[in-house]
Amino acid sequence: MSRHAGVVGSPIAHSMSPVLHRAAYDALGLRDWTFYKDQVGAGDLAAYVARLPDDWVGLAVTMPLKEEALALGSVVGEEAALVGGANTLTRTDDGWRADNTDVHGLQQALQDAGLRPTPSAVVVGSGATARSALLALSRFGVREVCLVVRDRARPGAVALGERLGMAVTTSRYADGPAAWGAPGVVLSTVPSGATPAVDGWALPVGAVVFDVVYAGWPTPWAMHWRVGDVRVTRGDGMLLHQAVQQVRLMTGREAPVEAMSAALAASLGAASPGAASLGSTSPGSAR
Repeated sequence: MSRHAGVVGSPIAHSMSPVLHRAAYDALGLRDWTFYKDQVGAGDLAAYVARLPDDWVGLAVTMPLKEEALALGSVVGEEAALVGGANTLTRTDDGWRADNTDVHGLQQALQDAGLRPTPSAVVVGSGATARSALLALSRFGVREVCLVVRDRARPGAVALGERLGMAVTTSRYADGPAAWGAPGVVLSTVPSGATPAVDGWALPVGAVVFDVVYAGWPTPWAMHWRVGDVRVTRGDGMLLHQAVQQVRLMTGREAPVEAMSAALAASLGAASPGAASLGSTSPGSAR
């Protein structure tokens, strides 16, 4: 019997989810499975889901629909409930289950980038992805976090950080690096071109700078990093590992990580997820 799944959001043309899920289906021998990509705007997810035939088993959900996806869950996973947003819907006998696999994707990608337990972090942005980042960072022992935002931090991100036992401060882009300290990890959750200037910001040796953007690498923001012994990593590892978890949830099978990684790398023109990291750079070499 055929099965269908897909990814929805707006904009959606750039999504790599079809590449990842179709690679998984091929590797698992799921010949009757198909994966689609549909543009669905804010406020339209419930109507879209209601029209799906019974042979649809799941949806990957991207911005701006993650809060709407959470609201559709008759069952809600623990991480989705904590973060206040879901990026995965899977059909059950009792309706749709809402899960957040972004947390798993971020946690695994940060580990692959070399992040070790650290007490402090900076998160750029305060939206749904930033909330997922806070939960992932809490698992690396982060207890102090600064949310760097253009204007005001969203209350949900501040509340989640505090619920996780973090001391949360906020700072505006205009405040500049002098206000952001010397964290062990800096994680940007905003689109390319929307990040703050970081000229003159010195981070500790071994710090990790993680940019969730994976297309058009290196981003202008990544190129700003000129200090030595800082690893700058793009977000394709997060993309891979959140999709790995989605495949497990939708198919009930162990996801073929290597096949999915190879397919993503081929599409992005990189050797493997994370391979396009700038790595450690000497002063001025990233210019």
